[in-house]
Amino acid sequence: MKTWSDIAEIQPLASRIITNSIHKDRISHAYLLQGERGTGKTTIATLLSKTLFCTNRFNVEPCQECSACKRIDSGNHPDMHWIEPDEQSIKKEQIEHLQKEFIYSGLETDQKVYVVKGADTLTMNASNRILKFLEEPSKKTTAILMTENSSSIIPTIRSRCQTIDLKPLNPQAFQQQLINQGISRGTAVLLSTLTNNLDEAISWNGDEWFAQARKLMIQLVEIFSTHTNDAFLFIHQQWIPHFKERPQQEQGLDLLMLAFKDILYYHIGKEEDMIVFFKEDEKINNLVMFFSQEKLLEILNNLLDAKRKLKQNVHPTLVMEQLTIQIQR
Repeated sequence: MKTWSDIAEIQPLASRIITNSIHKDRISHAYLLQGERGTGKTTIATLLSKTLFCTNRFNVEPCQECSACKRIDSGNHPDMHWIEPDEQSIKKEQIEHLQKEFIYSGLETDQKVYVVKGADTLTMNASNRILKFLEEPSKKTTAILMTENSSSIIPTIRSRCQTIDLKPLNPQAFQQQLINQGISRGTAVLLSTLTNNLDEAISWNGDEWFAQARKLMIQLVEIFSTHTNDAFLFIHQQWIPHFKERPQQEQGLDLLMLAFKDILYYHIGKEEDMIVFFKEDEKINNLVMFFSQEKLLEILNNLLDAKRKLKQNVHPTLVMEQLTIQIQR
């Protein structure tokens, strides 16, 4: 997606709000883009930045070819600043560095833009510091905050931004996009449950790590139902060495959640197209016989709790050990 017309196809309301502001030369000093992962937050932030800096803009559309547009694409524009979480949060020191950058006027124009990815991870000290920008906005400064969880952003920040809600993408439409890229329907269904980002989904489809992650997930579910006493050993010898990084650990829990949802869906007779991993065979019948509906609901709650603990920076080995014990009960 490179134009506001492209954005309008998946986020028509967001596109209309921003382009109307551009037409009227009434760009807000601060935007809060809130929506699920893959709904276009980064694309919108990048496109808006290009619109503000482009030297050959046609109406609302940036040219994509001038020096400003290309440097924004490469992340090298001197007057556009990206702030991302350092490990699990955005820290006070990162905002202090931004403040120092803003002491000086723009190197090429008076315009400055800063984009905060994962704004919900701002520490309290960082939140209080960034309020200065929002309370005393420079005429030529635009802030773009992005989040999947706006309720975690302090109200004083939310109240000073123009909030733009991005709607979830249609999963069927996204699946068809993946199928059009040569991905099998079954894999397209799986990928659409994990991400709304086309490039990311295509990358995962050809990734050996992801393929192995799927195999390990299926093996672990089967071990829980057939050789439950081996689960702890499997976790330490196979699971933890494979899921090393925090995003991988979260993805592993997402895969387990989808698998246990599959078993629950078979229990309650959901439609075949809702099943991600287990199609009608002896394997799924055995899993349905082993896990009751009550136990499956308990496991799904355990998985949600495990994801919360990872977000809270609990050690991933401890999280998986506790989850294994809970499922074994």
